[in-house]
Order: sequence, then structure tokens, then C-alpha cells
Amino acid sequence: MKINNKIIEEVKKIAQGYFVDASSCHDWTHVERVHNLAIRIAEKEGADIGIVKLSAYLHDIGRKEEMDNKGKICHAERGAELAGTILEKYDLSEEIINNIKHCILSHRSDDKYKPETIEAKVLFDADKLDSIGAVGTARDFLFAGFLGSCLYTGNEKETMKNPKKYSYTKEDTAVLEYYYKLSKVKSEIMTKAGKKIAKERHEYMAGFFKRFELEVKGKL
Repeated sequence: MKINNKIIEEVKKIAQGYFVDASSCHDWTHVERVHNLAIRIAEKEGADIGIVKLSAYLHDIGRKEEMDNKGKICHAERGAELAGTILEKYDLSEEIINNIKHCILSHRSDDKYKPETIEAKVLFDADKLDSIGAVGTARDFLFAGFLGSCLYTGNEKETMKNPKKYSYTKEDTAVLEYYYKLSKVKSEIMTKAGKKIAKERHEYMAGFFKRFELEVKGKL
């Protein structure tokens, strides 16, 4: 079923309202990048473009609540709940609304929810791809700065023994985030089109952190 463009534009405007005071690495520009990547992947994978668009615009509307509560609220769960309330006002089938809610619920790396539809896999990949490469590297350091972290502690490899303990603390540096999570993103990508993008972005990011470590040690 083709989703009316008017609905998509209205939902987009509603979604933007959730990002007024959002952190700069999860602001509306992140949503726009995920949207653009998702459409690129969806076209190659044969996914429903309308569902992908709405899912991309709404996927992080629960993020601010998660940030305000320092991770105690799951933004994917909250986002799916909010999206359902928004979408039920429109002439959309229950099947479409449930697919969009599923896309949002399963877009983060979490064993509790796994993407099952092609649209959910597309959104998952697009969101993960924005966390690696040049943009991903920039976002990594931006988020560390938001938490008040230093550039690096030098203890990241030791901290890796219990990384979750340092989540949302000043020890949660960009370097730790790379070792703990970002270096593994490439292996999580689900679609063929996404894997191709991930390979190049991963290589760029891995090269950056390898050089970063050498410069810190004065070897370059």
C-alpha cells in the first residue's frame, strides 16, 4: 500500500518537534542522515519506501527521554509507543502501523528485539551505518564531549573488561566506545546493500583509531 505523501510530511513535522533540545549527536540531522541512507538501501532491497520513510523520521523520538533518564528508559520502546499514538490518527492499516512500530522497536542493537521485516532491517542498517565512518567518528567524539569525558584516559583496553559499568560516565570516552561497540557494527549489518556501505565506512574508522593510538604514543 502506497502511503500518502501528505501523511509522511505531517508525521515528519511532528517528529521534528521531539528534537528541539536533543543532544547534538542524536539531533534532527542524525534523523535526516538515517532517512537518506534508509531510502538508498530500501530501493536496492525492495522495501516499502513509505514505511521506511515514516520509520526513519520516528525512530528516535524517544531518545530525549532516554538521555534525560541517563539510559534508564529504552528510547526504542518509548519511541514505538509514541509512534503508535501519532500514527493511529491517520488512515493507515493496522499492518502498516505495526510494521513501523516494529521497525522502531528493533532498530537498536538489542537481543530483546530483532528486525524481522525487510523495512526493519533497512532502518536497523541505516541507523548503525550512521555510527561508523567519518560521520560516526565525529559523532563518537561529540557524544563523549556531551558526557564531559576527556579525549582519552589511556585505560580503555583495561576498562573493556567491564565497559557497561562506565556507561554515561566521564570514563565513557570515544575511544572506549570504538573498542566496545563501533568496531563491531560492520558485523551486525543485515542487508546486502548495507554491508557494502559498512565495509568502506568500517575501514575508514578503523584506520582513524589506529592512527589516533599511534599519535598518542608519539609514533606518528
